[in-house]
Parts: sequence; structure tokens; C-alpha cells
Amino acid sequence: MNIRQLEVFRAIMRDGTITAAANSLGVSQPAVSKLLAYLEDQLGYPLFERIAGRLVPTTEAHLLYGDADRVFRQLEALSSLARDIGASKIGLIRIGASLPLAYSVLPVALAAFRKRHPEVKIHLHTLPKREIAEALSLGDVDIGITLSPILAPTVRVETLFSAEIVAILPASDPLAAETSLAPSTLVGRPLISYGSHAEFGAALDDAFASAGQARSVSIQIASSVGALPLVRQGLGIALVDGLALWNPIEGIVSRPFRPTVPTPVSLTINEARPQSRFVAAFSDCLRQAFADASQSSDCATAEDSTVGSPKT
Repeated sequence: MNIRQLEVFRAIMRDGTITAAANSLGVSQPAVSKLLAYLEDQLGYPLFERIAGRLVPTTEAHLLYGDADRVFRQLEALSSLARDIGASKIGLIRIGASLPLAYSVLPVALAAFRKRHPEVKIHLHTLPKREIAEALSLGDVDIGITLSPILAPTVRVETLFSAEIVAILPASDPLAAETSLAPSTLVGRPLISYGSHAEFGAALDDAFASAGQARSVSIQIASSVGALPLVRQGLGIALVDGLALWNPIEGIVSRPFRPTVPTPVSLTINEARPQSRFVAAFSDCLRQAFADASQSSDCATAEDSTVGSPKT
């Protein structure tokens, strides 16, 4: 039994006559009769009987028809899926992102991407940078978004946004009146920040050392996302990446930390692996989200300077 024979059988069962089946299939009546005869010969039993001039399905035909119809419906669905994939309507993109990005700009970019490609499935993995690099190498994700570049022979890295370490503190704190905060202004204040072994922790240690200070971390965190509730509870001032306060929180402000400690947002693609066709479209949405945020930040800064308020 082949697909064409099964298609003819299904059409006869559905349409009731060989003539009607031939018309629906767009073939001649003799061709349908011949294919049906071949099928019955292969099966070894008749599928239809002629009674009073009418074609009547046998019991065996009724038993076969349910599964035959199901198979063709699945084939039709598969054909439709293949057409949609070819038209770039359906697909999959797998994203590996650092946690601060998942809580800041990524939802904005994903919303814009989903609006343009509503049928594309998105697999989002929030992982440490080391695990994102490994997932890219293995081909488990199509794109990596991290707070510093992933360096490997086969990857292409693009800097999307020039973020920096900021100080996050309660708006009621006297230091909130400062336009920026330095190691000297933070002496004696409990700090919430990365450990010295972490990538930005070592850079912060150097910044404090250059000012003749030793950085003493009161509460050590792995991600800036965890700093906000601690600051809200008055447990200290957080020195973390600027994405932590991407979305304003009432009663909490951020101030630039000086000297500058960069935390560039990087987009990474492994060119040694096959790429999802939607990587370019999603990357555009991500770039636009950062561009829009930068513009909003510039407008907010200009407004703050007009009224004499510190930047938040």
C-alpha cells in the first residue's frame, strides 16, 4: 500500500463514488479505478461492493478508513507546517541570557520580536556567562547575551550597550544628593556587591585600590537582580551593573560610580554552528530596545538637569 493508493481509497470513502473521487483528486475515472484495483489485489480482500448500482464500502474498508483519514490529516498538517516554515512564519530561536538582562531589556525586545513573528517559539535560558558560552559551543542556544564578551575562536561578538557599574541606594539616603559616588564617599557604608573572584568584583577592587581604599563587601551577591530587595530593606548600598535598575522602582535611585567600571552588554553568535533564521530579526529588536532606552535615558537626564534633580 502506497500513499497514492491510500489517497484514492480515502477519496472514494469520503465522496461516495469513483467519479466524485476522480473529480476531487483531479484525475481520470479509469486511473482511480485502476489504483483501487491494485490496492485490493495487494490487500487480498475487496474494499467496496456494487449493490443496486451503488458502491458500498465493506466492513474492512470501514476499519481502514479511520486510520487512513488520520494519516492524511497529519500529512496535510505537516505540509502546512513545512509551507509556514518556508515562509518564515514558524520556527524556533534559543536564547541564553544573563539574569540581569532577562529582568531588564530582554522582555522589551522579546515583545517586539513576538509582535513581528507570533508563531516563532522562544526558548529562553537564564544562565551564568560560563554556561552560556558552553551552550553556544555545543549548539544548545542560538544567541548569547551577556554583560561582558564571550571570547572563543568561532564566535562573533557585538557590543550592544555600554553599561557601567552604578551605586543603587534609597532615595532618602543623603548620598542620593550626589551626582556620582566614589570609593571615598562610600567609606564606612555597608556594600552589597560581587565577590572579588567575580569578573566585575576584581575590577571594583582595583577601582577602590586606586583610590587608596579597600573594598569591603557586607553582602556578597552573584547577580545584580538580587541586590534590589536588599537595598529596599536598608541593608546597604549596592555596587552592581546598571541594568539592575533598568525599570525605575519607587524609593530607589542609582548614581554613577567613579572611576568607571564598564559592563558592556554583548551579543554573541557561534558562527561554527547552524543559525536560526530568526537570529537576525531578534538581534534587530534587541538593538532597537537598547536604542529606545538610551534615548529615554537622555531625555530623563535633560529633564532632571532642568529641575535641578539628581539623575535616577
